[in-house]
Amino acid sequence: MKQSLEGIKVLDLTRVLAGPYATMVLADLGANVMKVEMPVIGDDSRHFGPYVDDESAYFMSLNRNKRSMTLNLKTQEGKELLKSMIKQVDVVVENFRPGTMEKLGLGYDVLKEVNPKIIYAAASGFGHSGPYSQRPAYDAIVQAMGGIMSITGQEGGKLTRVGTSIGDITAGLFTAIGILAALRYRDETGIGQKVDVAMLDSQLAILENAVARFTVLGEIPTPKGNRHPSIVPFEPFEANNGEIMIAVGNDALWAKFCKVTDLENLIDDEKYKINPLRSENYASLRPLIAEKIKMKSVEEWIELLNDGGVPNGPINTVDKVMKDPQILARDMVKEIIHPKAGKLKMPGVPIKMSETQGDIRMPSPILGQHTNEILKELLDMDEDEVVKLKEKDIF
Repeated sequence: MKQSLEGIKVLDLTRVLAGPYATMVLADLGANVMKVEMPVIGDDSRHFGPYVDDESAYFMSLNRNKRSMTLNLKTQEGKELLKSMIKQVDVVVENFRPGTMEKLGLGYDVLKEVNPKIIYAAASGFGHSGPYSQRPAYDAIVQAMGGIMSITGQEGGKLTRVGTSIGDITAGLFTAIGILAALRYRDETGIGQKVDVAMLDSQLAILENAVARFTVLGEIPTPKGNRHPSIVPFEPFEANNGEIMIAVGNDALWAKFCKVTDLENLIDDEKYKINPLRSENYASLRPLIAEKIKMKSVEEWIELLNDGGVPNGPINTVDKVMKDPQILARDMVKEIIHPKAGKLKMPGVPIKMSETQGDIRMPSPILGQHTNEILKELLDMDEDEVVKLKEKDIF
């Protein structure tokens, strides 16, 4: 099956998470992603555990479907070689601190002269403009600064970092979206452009309800635990053998929920019949619901609520998610075979398309595994030429 981005060539200068996540999305959708790494050291995440036969599982999970070459961009020959490669590709992606590529003489202003059609995508902590642009950043920093930590955690408790690296991952997703939009524009006009995505910007962009409450109500949002700030009931409840998540997102579902839980007397109760009233009277409503849910098991409630058309679900640990029949039916657990690490399971491609389905075509590369192959492909360079350049520590 043909893939959506088949034929699109990407030079990937990124490392760690935000940038590699963006290029992973492109690679999963069929782009030819060539990862350019520092000789000997490679991507920083090659040195993050856990390890399988000295190969980082962290790195392997983010760099599937890519090929790796090494190139020393601190040498003049390395810089010139990169410029030559830029002429042959559609996209270059980097996530260095702003100004780094300019110091190397490889910033967008230089590369667009080399290839006016190039899409130059830069993911960074704070973006390529503004007073913080030169600051270093990691996921935890932008979660703290971007507001998401201020609304995460138990009510009245310590503010909490989100368990996944959402600062990096959202920036990676927005970078991939920006690249796709820029490719669309280039296909229509022949003009490339720079895509500048900041992790901090991306955190603000996903605060939807919190920003709405602040701007409309003047309320500074605080953590609500697992409760939704404006929809009730919309949180986990204790059954007699564990917790179940229940989400009653509108008044029609409220009626269904009340019928399933034998709370029909509350359907038209003046305190609870519409969502704003349920939110206003949360303190008196929750105990009534909690008392009912405690009477049965999670499994019993899942069956009853599903039959009644009420959204619900168990609170799965990762091992259970990986075995969930819906996840498996959607091909979301893939097993790849790495040349050194052997078999490794990882999440599949979440974008399902009827005509151009993405897939995991190959495992993450060993450092520099495809140097000769990529140079031959892009620059028609033979092995003797590569050997001579290797002697100059360019690879």
